[in-house]
Amino acid sequence: MKKTLVTGAGGFIGSHLVELLIEKGYNVRAFVRYNSKNDWGWLEESSYRNNIEVVTGDIRDYDSVCAAVHGCNQVFHLAALIGIPYSYISPLAYIKTNIEGTYNILQSCRQEKVDNIMITSTSETYGSAQYVPIDETHPMVGQSPYSASKIGADHLALSYWRSFNLPVKIVRPFNTYGPRQSARAIIPTVITQILSGKKLLKLGNLHPTRDLTFVQDTVAGFEAISRSSRLNGEITNIGMNHEISIGDMVNLIVQLCNTEIEIQTDTERVRPDKSEVERLYCANEKILSNTDWKPAYTLKSGLMETIAFLKDNLCRYKPEIYNV
Repeated sequence: MKKTLVTGAGGFIGSHLVELLIEKGYNVRAFVRYNSKNDWGWLEESSYRNNIEVVTGDIRDYDSVCAAVHGCNQVFHLAALIGIPYSYISPLAYIKTNIEGTYNILQSCRQEKVDNIMITSTSETYGSAQYVPIDETHPMVGQSPYSASKIGADHLALSYWRSFNLPVKIVRPFNTYGPRQSARAIIPTVITQILSGKKLLKLGNLHPTRDLTFVQDTVAGFEAISRSSRLNGEITNIGMNHEISIGDMVNLIVQLCNTEIEIQTDTERVRPDKSEVERLYCANEKILSNTDWKPAYTLKSGLMETIAFLKDNLCRYKPEIYNV
């Protein structure tokens, strides 16, 4: 199979994608951020560890990115800053990582004549739904510095398709959840607080709706999109065509955990009014009609796997601490 680079490979979605590609016979090079311990994130304990070529560097550093791209036929670019709350504190960090990092990938792929490039976007680029379900022609609205940086990265990638005929595909997942996700995200936040014995949960807004996709379905979507030449120069959503409010999702988790809780609004977890994305509901007709992708998980089955993982790994999390 093609030599394939995955950036952000040690992270939540990236590590699952690396493992899926290995299972499908791809020759994978994993790009992880350099650190003094030479830690590979979630790949550190992967059963496929010995089948992966790991290279370290920084997505903001053109030289290390170009070296990682060299010799690869295909790139899945997932490296990014993704926490929305921290983007209010340091917008510049998101510009440097998400926009400049994407430039480094695009320019390196152009120089190395890479055949197939997947750029990871986010449903946050749509802002609050102006109509539902949200298809790929929906306007993009930057309601946070994070989403604005991803909009910039997406447009930069599409400009390389139009200007240089670089074979770019924009992969736009809606809200992904599952094992290995950071506790900054709502689902692991709720589950880890419950599993640690808390009866009073600290949460943000409960009324916004989200379209939730289990991580195994998300990475299967990445791989399926990569194989469709019809999607070159295109944006493609990955989502379930289903929405649920945060409040209803919390109630479902409480039922699955067989417990009772009270909810306290934590103002630190509430977005500014004009920045809150009220509704995300995915139109997934494009991926269904252009690939062989079909989701394998329901919300209930995905949540049950997530709960089981967090129960086994609760010691890795600190539910009493909220990090932006």
